[in-house]
Amino acid sequence: MTNIQEPKSMTECVYFTNRIVGNGKLKAWVFREMCTQCKKGLMGKPVNPKTKKPKRTAKEYVCPECKFTVPEKEYENQLKLNVKYTCPSCNAQDEIQVPYLRKRILRFDEEKKKKVAIESVRFQCSKCSGNIDVTKKLK
Repeated sequence: MTNIQEPKSMTECVYFTNRIVGNGKLKAWVFREMCTQCKKGLMGKPVNPKTKKPKRTAKEYVCPECKFTVPEKEYENQLKLNVKYTCPSCNAQDEIQVPYLRKRILRFDEEKKKKVAIESVRFQCSKCSGNIDVTKKLK
């Protein structure tokens, strides 16, 4: 079992989820990265000056110190997803770090009674090699 550092607050994270997957559980998070230009600030979404909250729909990440801007896709492609999980198939507990790259995966939707494509980060259990998906929250 590797030793992955957990976030102390949500302000350190680009993404965080804690959920039950089938018979297993998973906690996943992605830490914000330091600015590649000034090496001082943590990159984040631009902040709305009126509400002082990040703009969730922004298509870029900005350094609060030097205002360096990186497109969303380019920034998110270099991030790592940290996961602590209990496998739904074999109940093995482990930690893993995988690239934070969402791919479209076909999955059967119980309500619609057909297969739908959803965005997900997929990784394999270290013990049974079963697929575990960290899906984007569905509406």
